[in-house]
Amino acid sequence: MIRVLGMMSGTSMDGVDAAMIETDGVRIAGFGRSAFRAYSDNEAAVLHEALGRWPGEEGVGDAAAISVGGHAAMAADFPEAELIGYHGQTLAHDPRGRGTHQAGDGVLLARAAGKPVVWDFRSEDVRLGGEGAPLAPFFHWACAGWAVGQGLLPPRPVAFLNLGGVGNITWVDPATPAPEAAGACLAFDTGPANAPINDLMRRRLRRSHDRDGELAATGRADEGIVADFASHPWFDRPPPKSLDRDQFAGLAAAVEPLSDADAAATLVAALTGAVADGFRWLPSVPATLLVCGGGRRNPAIMARLARDLPCTVQPVETAGLDGDMLEAQAFGWLAARVMRGLPTSGPSTTGVPAACCGGRISYPRSGRGFFVTRP
Repeated sequence: MIRVLGMMSGTSMDGVDAAMIETDGVRIAGFGRSAFRAYSDNEAAVLHEALGRWPGEEGVGDAAAISVGGHAAMAADFPEAELIGYHGQTLAHDPRGRGTHQAGDGVLLARAAGKPVVWDFRSEDVRLGGEGAPLAPFFHWACAGWAVGQGLLPPRPVAFLNLGGVGNITWVDPATPAPEAAGACLAFDTGPANAPINDLMRRRLRRSHDRDGELAATGRADEGIVADFASHPWFDRPPPKSLDRDQFAGLAAAVEPLSDADAAATLVAALTGAVADGFRWLPSVPATLLVCGGGRRNPAIMARLARDLPCTVQPVETAGLDGDMLEAQAFGWLAARVMRGLPTSGPSTTGVPAACCGGRISYPRSGRGFFVTRP
């Protein structure tokens, strides 16, 4: 077992999550302490300005420096970590085109932190023909196994729904021997989640998000906009599949004529409708849908999910897990797997033709990074 610090800055771009996990990259021995560092308004502005840009383009260097600096500051507060998993900041994701781009240099972070760093988790999967996302599903399998062992979940298939900037769902069977085994996992992005809502709040009201779903709760969804959104051909594409943060920019444009409250309510309805539509692809109806990410704190979202889905909907805390830190923990667990050469993705999670071990490892002394491509 190794003590790993996982760090994640998602597409909501609100800050850095950091969480300790003790693992061998297969089993979870325990969860440690965690912390959050919010981006300043200026830092968030720089990151948002760089969205959609690729290495070498204007603003990307500044965004990468903010990412490394913010993560290095967090790492300094976790001296017990033996290894760091660093996701970087996703600026662009086009797996069938230019690839995937997470800004931030693990070599620089390794030097700053004085610890080995596993980073660039997605590029190898994309290079081999996968979507490069989502990457948390194998960790969800480990979490389900841990929760079953703790007596917090039944030994039956469950699903994890992460509502960050983009939504993604993982169906897992904890009875399977490994996450890459046949029938263990199915995962895919469901559609936009918090990103359009947060962007609306920032643009109109200078707030980072709709706190407790208060604005959406007072509005009425425009069902015509929701129906038009649901008719997009992307939803008929079988999984695995992944989205760029701004791939559904037309949805944001469609709600512009609406009032603040009605626009927020319409975006919530689009989000939950996309999740409900995604259930048609699951191998079976899960015993429970465990919701993680910021979206689980929005009562308007949770109420519509409970209304529209054919299973129990619960925040992931009911299974003894931390819904704020699950993705940070995931990249700690994945870092341990990369160090052992174990698969981090597979055909049923990213569509990569065969199980794939992605990631680069950088060591602080040599400052050199190298791709890990062991099967």
